Amino acid sequence: MGDIIALVLPFFGLILIGYISGKLSKHEASALGWLNFFVIYVSLPALFFKLVSRTPLSELTRIDFIAAAMAATYGIFLLVFLIGRLIRGNSIADCTMQALAGAYGNIGYMGPGLALLAFGEAAAVPVALIFCFENAAHFTAAPALMAFAGGEERRPGRVALDVVKKIAYHPFIIATAVGFLAAALSFEPPVALQRLIDYLAQAAAPCALFAMGVTLALRPLKRVPVELGYIVPIKLVLHPLVVYVVLSLAGNFDPLWVYTAVLLASLPTATNVFVIGQQYGVWQERASATILITTLISVLSVSGLLYAIKSGALPPDLFP
Repeated sequence: MGDIIALVLPFFGLILIGYISGKLSKHEASALGWLNFFVIYVSLPALFFKLVSRTPLSELTRIDFIAAAMAATYGIFLLVFLIGRLIRGNSIADCTMQALAGAYGNIGYMGPGLALLAFGEAAAVPVALIFCFENAAHFTAAPALMAFAGGEERRPGRVALDVVKKIAYHPFIIATAVGFLAAALSFEPPVALQRLIDYLAQAAAPCALFAMGVTLALRPLKRVPVELGYIVPIKLVLHPLVVYVVLSLAGNFDPLWVYTAVLLASLPTATNVFVIGQQYGVWQERASATILITTLISVLSVSGLLYAIKSGALPPDLFP
């Protein structure tokens, strides 16, 4: 257990430091702009490129792994959507936001840092694959469903074009694609450039987690939405469980890939859910509350999952 505490304490400690800093400082949320820009457009892309470019091309084309992980995540998306629509009678726009809150984990800010700390650099490839394909799916599902709900006033062709641009121009996806190309060509950057990439990559996790903590501090919890009664356990417990079962049924994957996918599925709701809610003017306060509460509870739930993995209590294949 001491090893797990040593692993997660620095990780969640950075979020806590950011949270305390956000509470104590008098800066507005806009003061985070340049730090967020550095994390999203510079540091994390450097990390993705560095790790993907060093991976054999055969490992970067595991369509079976991608399909299984995506099927599990979008099974959760559909479940939460149907609960909101059929049981609670919510609007399609609200159900879309609830489904994102239940299926869209913080795989960008928290995923790379925690997976690499827990499993080493070998976890970089499944992290990059899951991130790229899940984000592409989320970026597609949100505007498509909002357009269907009537919350998207642009013409369908314009919506589709914007979705393609958002996917194609996302810095993480671009960096991963360039990493794929470098791996295919066996390209190695010059020493000076490699050192710069290394420096930038090393800054990714600390800066991202600090920024996340500050962001949580600047979005105070005003009330606990009733939807959290089912979204929180689905996101933090059911989502990783479904990913684990589906990957076990789908094939004999590398244990490290299975554990990485399960870890990413166990992460709290992504801050992008709030951003999407803000974009469409729906479910904003409840999205903020979901992010805060799932992040706080994940300190215990993610620690418990890592303990189960590291202790051998969770086998890499449920159906060997």
